[in-house]
Amino acid sequence: MADDGVLGAELAEELRGRRIDFHEVPLVDIAGLLDGSDPQGVAAKVAEACERVGFLYVTGHGVSDKLIEAAFAQTKALFDLPLEAKDRWHIRHSSAHRGYVPLFEENTDPEDTADKKEAFDLGVDLAADDPDVVAGKPLHGPNTWPEAALLPAFRPTIEAYDAEMRRLAGDLLRAFALGLELPEQWFADKVDRPLAQLRLLHYPPQAGRIERRELGCGAHTDYGCLTILAQDAVGGLQLLNSAGEWVDAPPVPGAFVVNIGDQMARWTNDRFKATLHRVINVSGRERYSMPYFFDPNYDTWVETLPSCLAPGETPRHAPVLAGEWLAQRLTATFTYRQQPGA
Repeated sequence: MADDGVLGAELAEELRGRRIDFHEVPLVDIAGLLDGSDPQGVAAKVAEACERVGFLYVTGHGVSDKLIEAAFAQTKALFDLPLEAKDRWHIRHSSAHRGYVPLFEENTDPEDTADKKEAFDLGVDLAADDPDVVAGKPLHGPNTWPEAALLPAFRPTIEAYDAEMRRLAGDLLRAFALGLELPEQWFADKVDRPLAQLRLLHYPPQAGRIERRELGCGAHTDYGCLTILAQDAVGGLQLLNSAGEWVDAPPVPGAFVVNIGDQMARWTNDRFKATLHRVINVSGRERYSMPYFFDPNYDTWVETLPSCLAPGETPRHAPVLAGEWLAQRLTATFTYRQQPGA
């Protein structure tokens, strides 16, 4: 059960009574979207889940089990390396927010929680002579890659997985558009140079009494458009429903967890919910997960869609520039970005 401080900080008072309680996360098979046999039917189910819960399990996604298993294997191999090796790729060395994130470097709920997790962050891999990189556009640049001699299969495996995540994110946005009664490709030109981020995560096991001050990942909403999460069999993901109850979202074999981020909530005037969630690893085992955050182009303005405004209704959020919003949220939660000269 969440206390009033957490709930009040994240949910405006006028929204509490309007949100629908949930106790389970819906499962949607999107094969009919991918093969074209039932795009409208799939879109309706996706939209209903986004409106009611803000989270859904997705099956029929077309990503091979073999590739997912290989990506998890490379993730484990990376985090099994000694700290001195991983620290060579520390995210502070990257001008584009790429690389290794040690324990407690990122805190998603900095007022209440220190995040007991380590991460490796990758984005759209841009060459040094790319115009946006040359211009110094924030969050644009090359990835940080472990040396091939150390992890020879890491880069090809992770690049293949990242490509599938970008494809799937585009498919899901088509479902979002149809569910919002927009043209199917409405989002396409707003995410053709996305601020996409693949995070590889490792949560050490926690023992003894676990307090809110130190969790695997503190309560937060994601910052961007949508997130596609692959989680291992360990579990630990929890969602906060409108009754203030933490609801488990356990692993479902063959399914990704998909959730709405802040910018999609802004686009839809909160019709699609950005739901608070957290991770607590009480399994006694190592936990690994791979979230893929798919955010709009840096220069995309995110403002309320007219189709999401009822007659006489006004937008609940001011327009934001997608890249600036993301950069501000990262600075608020990453210690290294708060240092002088960062």
